[in-house]
Amino acid sequence: MAEAAGGQERRANNFGSLRLLFAVLVILAHAPELVDGDRSRELLTQVFGTLSLGEVAVDGFFLVSGYLITASYRAKRSFGDFVLRRVRRIYPAFVVASLLCIAVVAPLSGGDLAAASPLQTLLRLSLLLMPVVPGAFAELPYPLLNGSMWTIPCEFGCYLLLGLVGTARALQRRGRYLALMAGLGTLLALRWLYLPIGHPGDALGSLSEMIRLTFVFACGGAFRLFADRIAYTGRGAAVAALLLLPLMFSRPLAEPAFAILGGYLIFWFAFAVRPNALSRATAQVDPSYGLYLYAWPLQNLLIARIPGISPWTVAGLALAAAIPLGILSWYLVERPMLRDRPGSGGAIRLGAGEAVPAAPALGR
Repeated sequence: MAEAAGGQERRANNFGSLRLLFAVLVILAHAPELVDGDRSRELLTQVFGTLSLGEVAVDGFFLVSGYLITASYRAKRSFGDFVLRRVRRIYPAFVVASLLCIAVVAPLSGGDLAAASPLQTLLRLSLLLMPVVPGAFAELPYPLLNGSMWTIPCEFGCYLLLGLVGTARALQRRGRYLALMAGLGTLLALRWLYLPIGHPGDALGSLSEMIRLTFVFACGGAFRLFADRIAYTGRGAAVAALLLLPLMFSRPLAEPAFAILGGYLIFWFAFAVRPNALSRATAQVDPSYGLYLYAWPLQNLLIARIPGISPWTVAGLALAAAIPLGILSWYLVERPMLRDRPGSGGAIRLGAGEAVPAAPALGR
C-alpha cells in the first residue's frame, strides 16, 4: 500500500495551487468581518449560513496537511527526526512574523511596547501563540496583533498526536486508525452539544476548535492511509459535489461532510487534474505560509489607518502586499531551514513532508 499511495505525492500535483487558494480565501473571508465585526456579508456565509470561506480554507489546509504529514511520518528516520522537521518548517517563519508584528505593526497600531513583557513574549513564541502587545488595534472589532496565528498551535498539536498514533502502530494497522476516527467523530458530535462553537479565544472555545481541527486533520491522514483503495475520477468528484451541496446547509453536518466529501474533491483536484502553471511554479517556491502570516496585520493596519475603507479594497491591498512578503519569507526564512543537515548535499526536501500549517478563520 505504501508504495502505491506514495507515488501520488511524488508526482506533479496541484497542492501548490490549493495552498495559495486557501490563503486567498482566508483573506477574502476576513475582510468584511475585520472592518466592522459583521460576518453576515461574508460570501459563503450568505449562501449556506454555516461554514465561511475562511473555515472552508482552514479545513482544506488541515486536510492537505493531514495527508502530507502522515506521508512524512511514514518516511521518517526516527520520531525525533519527524519532530525536528516539523519544528524547522513551522517555527522560523512564525518567530520572524511575530517579532515583526511586535517591532513594526504594534507601534503603528497604537500598541505600547513598554507594557509588553519580554518573558511572556518569549513564552508565547515557544508555544506558538500569537504575539500580544497591549493597546494594539484597540479601537478595531478584532484587536489582535495577528489573529491568523491561532490555528498554528492546533496544527503542531496534530503533528504531535500523529506521532503518538504512529508510535501506537495505528498507521500500520488501519483498523486502529478507523477506531481513532470513530472516537474523534464522537467528540465532534459531543462538541455541538456541550462546547461553544467558533470561539477560540477562551479555554472551552479553544478545546472546541481543537476537536474540530483534529478531526479534519485525521480525515486527511485517512485519505493517505487508504490511498490504495480510493480512485479519484471525474465521476466520483461530481457525485461528491452533489452530495456535499445539500449537507452544507446543515450546521451540525457541514463540517464532517466537507472533511469527507470536500476532502475527496480536494485530493481529486490535487492528483487527478493536470497540474496547472501555478502549481508548477509553486512546486519549489511556496509563499502561502508567509502570505497568511502577514495578511491579518496588513488588513488591520489598512482598516485602522484608512477610515471607511471597503472590505474588498482591504482584501485587494492586503493580498498585493502580503504576496511579496510571503515570497521573501520563503527565500529568506523558510527555504534555508528546509535544507537537509550537513552531509546530505544541501538539497531541499519539499513535497510530501513539507505541508504548511493551516490558516485560520474568524468566529463561527
